[in-house]
Amino acid sequence: MSSTTTIQTSGPRTYTSLRAAAVPLTALCLAFFVEMTDNTLLSIALPTIGRDLGASTTALQWVNGAYSLTFGGLLLTAGSIADRFGRRRVLEIGLAAFGLVSLGALLVETATGLIALRAALGVAAAAMAPITNSLVFRLFETEELRRKAMALMITVGMSGFILGPVLGGTALAHASWHWLLLVNAPIALLAWLGVRAGVPADDATGLTHGRLDLGGSLLSIAAIGLACYTFTSGVERGWTDILTLVCVAGAALSVVAFVRHERRASSPMLDLTVFRDRTVRGATIAQAGTSIAMAGSMFGLILLFQYAYGWSPMKAGLANLPAIVTMLLASPLSEGLARRFGHRIACAVGAGALTAGLASLAWGVEHGYPAIAASLMVFAIGLRTVMTIGAVALVGAMPQNRTSLGAALNDTAQEVGSSVGTALVGTLLAVLVGTVLPDGAWSAALVATFVHGAAVVFAVLAVVVGVIAGFGALTLTDSRDVEEVH
Repeated sequence: MSSTTTIQTSGPRTYTSLRAAAVPLTALCLAFFVEMTDNTLLSIALPTIGRDLGASTTALQWVNGAYSLTFGGLLLTAGSIADRFGRRRVLEIGLAAFGLVSLGALLVETATGLIALRAALGVAAAAMAPITNSLVFRLFETEELRRKAMALMITVGMSGFILGPVLGGTALAHASWHWLLLVNAPIALLAWLGVRAGVPADDATGLTHGRLDLGGSLLSIAAIGLACYTFTSGVERGWTDILTLVCVAGAALSVVAFVRHERRASSPMLDLTVFRDRTVRGATIAQAGTSIAMAGSMFGLILLFQYAYGWSPMKAGLANLPAIVTMLLASPLSEGLARRFGHRIACAVGAGALTAGLASLAWGVEHGYPAIAASLMVFAIGLRTVMTIGAVALVGAMPQNRTSLGAALNDTAQEVGSSVGTALVGTLLAVLVGTVLPDGAWSAALVATFVHGAAVVFAVLAVVVGVIAGFGALTLTDSRDVEEVH
């Protein structure tokens, strides 16, 4: 990788404002929204699905797990394929597959069939997620517009992740759980049409022409898939369970084998020398920190609202609205920080806000919802700032013919971070409160125990996220423009 990297927009069309790019940008946002919503949409319907299909608890866990494992495991591979065969082409295939597979919900009659369908949706989503981010760089030439577009996409995507249970709960009140999957089809179709109409076709000069690294793809799938499942198994079965230990060993061996293979491959899927670039290295670490914060806090708060407070799933989801609204309104602040101080300082300020928000939550859970809502607003400012700047810096620092792989690296860091955050919170609550949270009304003593445990959990999250996101932020450069990144 050269000491300086200039991103040139390939293709016949670029846009000079977000308004001018309304059609393709809306399409990319729709693609990101449906992919993120599908992460959490079915979680609220699991009891209903279990009764309808006669599914066991283990089977229901795999309804969610199958999607996460195929999605997380294939991100790097999908990004590499897109950089070789065309980003718009792969995104169109992913959207078409996502819509068609979703229609398969009409044929699902068993838990096994639903698990298979969810795994297929994860494969299609992996072909969508990294490419939506990299295509933003092809729509706009200036970093300011790219940053604004990326911020919009991140806000839409995170809104889908948080609102998934709310939308699912609302739909279940009026229709079968099948419609939670069927609704993906028309959304995917609209996104496909928008991409087709507004995103320029790939220019061959902006693609990678090396041979596809099948060995690296298989090893990356094994490493990421086993790593993600390790955290799930650790929470569900225990960290000393034989399956958990086997997954740990398998993930470690796969990582070692992947690194050795990529160093020797003539056309590696992931050129490991990119990590010599402090921007790539720092942004990847910072993004992992943001996802630990987001997944861990959302998991902890949903449990707090539904179990300790006794709120309905819909009310618990709506309680996160302060974070979504703040993310929408925080754009001028995040952009102003980046323009005035550059990536490093702006991202460090965002990491500080993330840490402060989590520390405030540790205090707020014992002082009622208004304190939690205020903490979420501080948290959202940090989340918006770090995620946006980190994504722009990471993709911008990659060579022109590797932008999809850069976006995939960004998404992979977030997926692994989400697994770590959920596992960390689940493990701590199991130790501090108990491995089983009873249904129904809780006693005052159990509520007090859970609230105290949640306070400890958020304090630990604040320390972990502060160290990881802060370190990643301070590793960035003071660049205010993509061409200065080196």
